[in-house]
Amino acid sequence: MGRLAIIGDVGGHAEQLRWALNLLGVNGERLPPDLIVIQVGDLVDRGPDSTGVLDIVARLLAEHPQQWIQLTGNHEAQHLPGGSPFWPDPITGADVRRLREWWTDGRMRVAAAVRMPDGEESLITHAGLTLTNWRALGEPRSATLAAALLNERPELIWNTGHHARDDQAGPLWAESGAALHEPWMTYNGIVPFSQIHGHSTLVHYPDQSWRCTGRIRQRAEVDWQARHVRVRVNGRVFIGVDPCHGRTGATQWKPLTLQTAELLTAAPTQS
Repeated sequence: MGRLAIIGDVGGHAEQLRWALNLLGVNGERLPPDLIVIQVGDLVDRGPDSTGVLDIVARLLAEHPQQWIQLTGNHEAQHLPGGSPFWPDPITGADVRRLREWWTDGRMRVAAAVRMPDGEESLITHAGLTLTNWRALGEPRSATLAAALLNERPELIWNTGHHARDDQAGPLWAESGAALHEPWMTYNGIVPFSQIHGHSTLVHYPDQSWRCTGRIRQRAEVDWQARHVRVRVNGRVFIGVDPCHGRTGATQWKPLTLQTAELLTAAPTQS
């Protein structure tokens, strides 16, 4: 058990990533020995310096392969074998090759699992695991097993559903609200674990307005300064950590920091 931080979408803003690392006590590219960082993907696009972001992450992966856990976002997946580029501003060929190397050798994965300070397990992916895709995995009862299965089943990363707005969307695409939260809220069984995700949010941070109504709005709370959204889902908590940097960068935000948490791993399942 130790300090664990989850950094939301970076979106090409190297200066925002450096600021977050400084806040966590990182000296250059040296992580404190008591800290594990999970970054939820979408390192590239939108902002002015995708290469600078990848340079920072490359050094952290090289120096701290057990402490820096890099997840894949849909903006990285478009550059992987089998992906279809969708963003109009391309990254460099060298950066594409770097992402593909991280994917091939396992430095960039789909999911991770943590034991939260309250003892509950939480699954971490870029966009969240929908009810439909949880069933496609065989209904794993723990976040640890779900993470292992997702890392073995990368074909789910291509599922977009209907513009990512229904729960056919995979763990890199599912939108907050109707795709992710609503089906889990109407599920008659026990929601097996909590989740932490980036990719999208239920609110518009600049004017502190909501993008949802009904039961989701009633069960949600927002830390407007840190830019975290917590939604109570049938006894579990789903936490969104996308700071929504856009093209200009968020004016204020923080990584989600857990003072006593544990990174969980599981051996690959046997076929």
